[in-house]
Amino acid sequence: MPAAPLPQNEIEDGLRELPGWTTEGDRITCTYRFPSHFAAAAFTVHVARIQDELNHHSDLTLGYNTVALSVNSHDAGGKVTEKDLALAARVAAVAPGHGAE
Repeated sequence: MPAAPLPQNEIEDGLRELPGWTTEGDRITCTYRFPSHFAAAAFTVHVARIQDELNHHSDLTLGYNTVALSVNSHDAGGKVTEKDLALAARVAAVAPGHGAE
């Protein structure tokens, strides 16, 4: 069963608990900065594991010392769902352990 899109006010409420995460069109996004490329790459691997555990995947871009994430739910017509907020919350929880700013 496809996930139901969230109304904008519920998305905004969820993002209040997730520093750095914002809406961009029909997606939620965040860019993390790290002390080194290696730290950013390690974070990317950690995020990939979380995404596999949740069976929900974001667009994930590794830069020199940054990692950008952008996510929505294809099965909800490209809208933001609870699955997206859950993924963002898991990512936000592990980011400080990798030295993210």
